Amino acid sequence: MLHTYRKTATIQAERFDGSIKQITRYKVHIVGPTSRGDASYFLLPTKEGNMKLNAGDYIATGVDGEHWAIDQDIFERTYERYD
Repeated sequence: MLHTYRKTATIQAERFDGSIKQITRYKVHIVGPTSRGDASYFLLPTKEGNMKLNAGDYIATGVDGEHWAIDQDIFERTYERYD
């Protein structure tokens, strides 16, 4: 039988702006431009491997200190601020 669940843990998150400060804090890799002239992009190291990260996406930090990227649109539809 299909059940509905919601997460009970809170996370910390901040919007990624591509600044050197955030690149350093999260150990983000800058990739590109490629030999085909593609634009640069970012990779965020996570427990499961590197995740593509764009400026404007959110970097979430979980209960164990792990990080992952969340698309801006998905983040803003899924999470609400909890102070």
